[in-house]
Amino acid sequence: MNSHYNFIIAGAGGIAEAAGLLLAEWSTVPPTIFIGNRTLAKAEKVAQWIQEGTTKSCTVNAFHLSSTLTDEMKEVFTTGDIILDCLPGSMAPIIARFAKDFELHYANLTEYVNETNEIIDLAKDAKTGFILQTGLAPGYIDILANMLFQKFCKDFEVDKVEKLEFKVGALTDHAVAPHYYGFTWSPVGVATEYLKCALVLRDYKKTELPSLSERARIIIDGITYEEDLTSGGAADLPDALSGKVRWLDYKTLRHPGHYAWVEKLLIGTENTEDTIETLQYEMERVIPHIENDHIILYAAVEGKDKKGKLHRREVAKKILPLKIGKHTLRAIQTTTAVPLLQAAQLLLESSNKGVLLQSEIDPIPFLNGNFVAAVYGEVLT
Repeated sequence: MNSHYNFIIAGAGGIAEAAGLLLAEWSTVPPTIFIGNRTLAKAEKVAQWIQEGTTKSCTVNAFHLSSTLTDEMKEVFTTGDIILDCLPGSMAPIIARFAKDFELHYANLTEYVNETNEIIDLAKDAKTGFILQTGLAPGYIDILANMLFQKFCKDFEVDKVEKLEFKVGALTDHAVAPHYYGFTWSPVGVATEYLKCALVLRDYKKTELPSLSERARIIIDGITYEEDLTSGGAADLPDALSGKVRWLDYKTLRHPGHYAWVEKLLIGTENTEDTIETLQYEMERVIPHIENDHIILYAAVEGKDKKGKLHRREVAKKILPLKIGKHTLRAIQTTTAVPLLQAAQLLLESSNKGVLLQSEIDPIPFLNGNFVAAVYGEVLT
């Protein structure tokens, strides 16, 4: 950031930690950071962790964040410039309402579709900017896919393509039977994306398909992964590119064998909110939380040029843990946090009002932005 801003980070989990530390280390002008969480002790712990980990001068304050407004929250919101919402998606509309009421910019990470639609309606007349679903997936991967689509159409002088596919895996370095998985991020997020429906384009039309209903294998840089439909990762691209892409979907990458194990857990169950809780419980009962991680992402566009010749363009990246200041952040932390911070910079340094969706973000400046490019690398224009 090239000016001083007051950042309010809602939440005190791994992404909140990363966002705070990255802001402290990589902002040109040191920011003031407020960490809010329903458990004050956890917020205080994260604030201390950031201050101990940064090599720069930075003020970090903890406060108690409640779903109902308190005098302390009023004071923080009155002095803030933007809320970075790192809480579970179910809380997003509440935090977004605070942002609107106090005329703060707002950016979140959630893949939850219903909550996203609720915020879109809430913020349509907001006096500040709201960027939604701006993490890794949804987020970076959607902007990358949209960039591939736009560049393909421009280079080959067409306005439609056959396929636009994009995939992300937050994976452990090793995987053992029977689950072939390790938690590197929110278990409830994993359970939710496995059970909520996925938005896709089929024959140019937006439709819903059950998650985990189109399993396949893919080889990326010589390594075989399994891919399957999961919810939320497509952001608003099925709406934005309807009529322009025949076949579009987002899939989550896993080590081979994982999805078959999940499928066995779901035999005989109905798809309800209780099922999400049950699946989360059953997975957490046997799947460990693992610190060593990496991110695999892949995006491809395929179509014909105006002479009818078929072309395919692909981008694949592998992101490893990265040392920031005095701490080493896991790959899932940096890859999720930097799009959030790039979105924050976009809002703070522009005059955007209301909601800005992933398809509406100019891809090249965002993908080559100072926060994003430092983790993902620059994208060729």
